Amino acid sequence: MAIELPLIERREIEASVLAPLIRAFAQELGEERTFSILRAVIRDLAQTAGRDFATRLQGNGIRELRAVVELWCENQALEIDWIRQDSEVLEFHVTRCRYAELYQQLGIPELGAILSCGRDGAMIAGFNPAMKFRRSQTRLGGAPYCDFYYELRPDPSPQAGGNCKSSGNG
Repeated sequence: MAIELPLIERREIEASVLAPLIRAFAQELGEERTFSILRAVIRDLAQTAGRDFATRLQGNGIRELRAVVELWCENQALEIDWIRQDSEVLEFHVTRCRYAELYQQLGIPELGAILSCGRDGAMIAGFNPAMKFRRSQTRLGGAPYCDFYYELRPDPSPQAGGNCKSSGNG
């Protein structure tokens, strides 16, 4: 039986174990090659996590994404200002991020950017490939807040009469 820990606690354990390993690989392979491999592995893990979230939540829309964000917030890991929440858009600013604080306290902010911040786009690709994701800044990168924007527009394809091709004449 697996023990479910809050995400912030899992990230702390992962970072404590991975940081020395990553540093050792960087000494042997070089930092650029090591970080490239690390990014690829984290991307794959994040896409799998996104698919798993969608399966577990039995959906992959904005409402289900909000539930995922709530998981990220467990144990007051994030403080969020909600900007917009509707059926097509979820937008918020993270004004406090204990994940960023954790990586800074461990002296590995560059790894935190890969291990946590670097997951976000790939997680959405796994969760719902049609969902758009945008973030232009992060607290770990020195910004006052992380700006998250997710958008999922309805499919414009016709629902009825799908076999009929439109001639464009009304």
